[in-house]
Amino acid sequence: MVGIVITAPGARMVLERTPGEAVVDTAQALADMGVGEDDLPVEYQRQFDEDGYFVVPDYFSSEEVAEMREAYDRFASEAIVLEDLPIEPGGAFIADLFNKSSVFDRCLGCRPMLAASRSLLGEIRVWSLNGRNPAQGRGLQALHSDAPRLHATDWRVVNTLILLDDMSEENGATRVVPGSHRWPALNVSDYNMGDVPRQPLTDGELAMIPADATAPHPRERHVRGAAGSVAVINGHIWHGGTLNRTGAPRRILHMALARRDVLPQLDQREVLTADLKARTGAAQQYLLDIEDAEPVA
Repeated sequence: MVGIVITAPGARMVLERTPGEAVVDTAQALADMGVGEDDLPVEYQRQFDEDGYFVVPDYFSSEEVAEMREAYDRFASEAIVLEDLPIEPGGAFIADLFNKSSVFDRCLGCRPMLAASRSLLGEIRVWSLNGRNPAQGRGLQALHSDAPRLHATDWRVVNTLILLDDMSEENGATRVVPGSHRWPALNVSDYNMGDVPRQPLTDGELAMIPADATAPHPRERHVRGAAGSVAVINGHIWHGGTLNRTGAPRRILHMALARRDVLPQLDQREVLTADLKARTGAAQQYLLDIEDAEPVA
């Protein structure tokens, strides 16, 4: 048996269960992965609550970043270009990264992301993991939210930006509007609405909606950071990419977690490979929602 150890706040917690036994909830999965309260320091929690995001500098090592860059470039030819995507026309996405290479498995182990997602959403699972690298003259997005919200605490998605290159004003830094996660959802794509009906807005809420969502917002901030840094973002915040003016690479991974009752962007069960199933433990399989699924490839 694995013993239970619960000490002071912030300590690691290990739940008592037999090795190999199925994980039954998020608390158990995160405990198995060694995620504790100290992975969401008070200052990060404050920023996440008030601003809707926080940035962890240099979370991944240069060696880890180099491995992920190499894998990213290897699969860049498989990018999907969606010319009719309203949020980012012509955006190129590399999807299904967990099945493409084991080097991306470490994204699921990002502790600040897991701790923040558990704190905000409760029971969680993977919503998506994809990559994006806007070319020169591309990358400008309308401000948008990643998910709808039916009421004030209807939090659905946490998105994490994993920087594989330094992100700057020149190559298209992501912009966010602090505090806007508590405002009406903005420009949620039809694909991300799922079965949630669009909600009518009050006159006061309509007055908050920008006339031009591609224009700079007076309250926006730009997320800049060195390769290996991660930005953990409440998926309801108003955010968007900016223009890559120089064409310098700005490879970024979007690792998103959702409340467990929210349909994922990519159902890992429908694309599950034998390799992914074999190399993941019970905790990772629970978060991927593949613990009782059979590989299809």
